[in-house]
Amino acid sequence: MAPRNLFYAQSGGVTAVINATAAAVIETARRHPEAIGKVLAGRNGILGALREELYEASALADGDLAALAHTPGGAFGSCRYKLGEPGSDPRYQRLLEVFRAHDIGYFLYNGGNDSADTCLKVARLARECGWPLVAVHIPKTVDNDLPATDCCPGFGSVAKYVAVSTREAAFDVASMAETSTRVFILEVMGRHAGWIAAATGLAAAEPGDAPHLILFPEVPFDEARFLARVEAVVGERGYCVVVAAEGTSRGDGSPLVASARVDAFGHRQLGGVAPTLAALVEARLNLKVHWAVADYLQRSARHLASATDLELAQAVGRAAVEYALAGHGGVMVAVERLADRPYRWSLGAVPLEEVANRERKLPAEFIAADGFGITAAARAYLAPLVAGEAPPPYRDGLPDYRRLSPPLAERRLAPWRDA
Repeated sequence: MAPRNLFYAQSGGVTAVINATAAAVIETARRHPEAIGKVLAGRNGILGALREELYEASALADGDLAALAHTPGGAFGSCRYKLGEPGSDPRYQRLLEVFRAHDIGYFLYNGGNDSADTCLKVARLARECGWPLVAVHIPKTVDNDLPATDCCPGFGSVAKYVAVSTREAAFDVASMAETSTRVFILEVMGRHAGWIAAATGLAAAEPGDAPHLILFPEVPFDEARFLARVEAVVGERGYCVVVAAEGTSRGDGSPLVASARVDAFGHRQLGGVAPTLAALVEARLNLKVHWAVADYLQRSARHLASATDLELAQAVGRAAVEYALAGHGGVMVAVERLADRPYRWSLGAVPLEEVANRERKLPAEFIAADGFGITAAARAYLAPLVAGEAPPPYRDGLPDYRRLSPPLAERRLAPWRDA
């Protein structure tokens, strides 16, 4: 059978290592010229397929591929873009038209929960329409909330960044607490799941070390308990470091702070927990407070990537190509933990029906009994994922990142207009 082309796209929020996955996909595909012709990457994710804006990623030089593996962001562009149901959404037919026009036989979608759903729908539609397409989902999300996998590539690096930041900030606050700031509050990502917030608990080398309070989306926020604990910690240690997930919520499940703005998937924009808590502490406890929001810094910090995370990101990219070549479509590449110390793992495949539109929250056994910290079980799970350093090359004292511009494939269809 003649070689067919492979379409790869990045979806949702990017990570420090998603481009390492992309590089692994391209490198692995190149080793199979008998089955794969070109690797075409969607410009700005699935929008690139709809608009027929397809980068010829396989044309990248070896040096560019090496640079791609250590560059943050999404080299080909990502997007938050929701598709409806195949039976009522004409955009799916457009996807198939583009796939047919460019003889795409392999669809690799690199993203989180929502992209798993899209990948599943595309796989089903292609099967119903008789188009031979093998669709494989490649896991990626800093939130670490995909089910059926030990962890999600991208999480280990953001976990390392927030744990390091918490430990370093704690030293700073402790040194100034007697005459200046008494409370420091760090806001981290985590809409419904507290994995990132939990990772900051790794910063505590000894009992009593920061973070002194962690606020998880899974634990309802109790204002009185929060203020009493902050006051007690300041009284005991002279200062207090708090980490709050952006999705910290009240007892009724409503987020402590939320914008009226929603994204394409109907997710309400979060953010602002740290300044809200800071104002509360200042007003009720009359303590000087500083706060920070990690925001994009936590997920783009390639200079502080976890070596374990990088290895996993590359491995899932290679495996996705191998599964596609073997005809294993409608699946997600999944990581299975074999041991904690040393961390040993293997890769497998799980049906997308077990992943799409599902979230894995932080287990109750990972949250301390008082609701403000992590357990030994959480530490055993988290520690291997932040292990090892994988710094990018540096030039003139700064990371040497490269912007790539592969050529776009020639259009073969009429321009698409989004209805």
